[in-house]
Amino acid sequence: MANYIYIATSLDGFIATRDGGLDWLDEIPNPEQSDYGYAEFISSIDAIVMGRNTFEKILTFDRWAYNKPVFVLSNSLREIPKDIIDKAEIVSGDIKKLVNKLNQQGYNNLYIDGGKTIQSFLKEDLIDEMIITRIPILLGSGFPLFDQLDKKLKFKHKKTEIYNNTLVKSHYTRDRNSEQ
Repeated sequence: MANYIYIATSLDGFIATRDGGLDWLDEIPNPEQSDYGYAEFISSIDAIVMGRNTFEKILTFDRWAYNKPVFVLSNSLREIPKDIIDKAEIVSGDIKKLVNKLNQQGYNNLYIDGGKTIQSFLKEDLIDEMIITRIPILLGSGFPLFDQLDKKLKFKHKKTEIYNNTLVKSHYTRDRNSEQ
């Protein structure tokens, strides 16, 4: 059982512009139309847990992006659009209890997505692996990937891959052994 982050950031650590924009991700040269390892990653995932803002952003895309169950963390969202009602579910409450509940339902490998959701999972020390792709752009402001934590969380570097001599994708695993 593991909870994963799989996300892209600017060099200055932002995952979206101040207005929530992701257009800067479309500016990346991709002559081979690579998915940069996403298909392999998502095939190992049982379900996705994302925040309301991320969910609402994904709803603006041309098509539904996932073939895995999606759990939307929200205290304000009341319903899922009818065309994806069988693909997404609204959840709320204590995230530790939520993870336990999802694990009991057979969702053992969870993809955690969305800035505030990732930050909440990190604050509760619920992230086991992070796969972060750095894009060579400085946004200057926006939504940061990381926020303040109450304690240090140590990770071990697993590997780094470079794509198109542009993207730097690094994989880290949580090192809980060094903290005992």
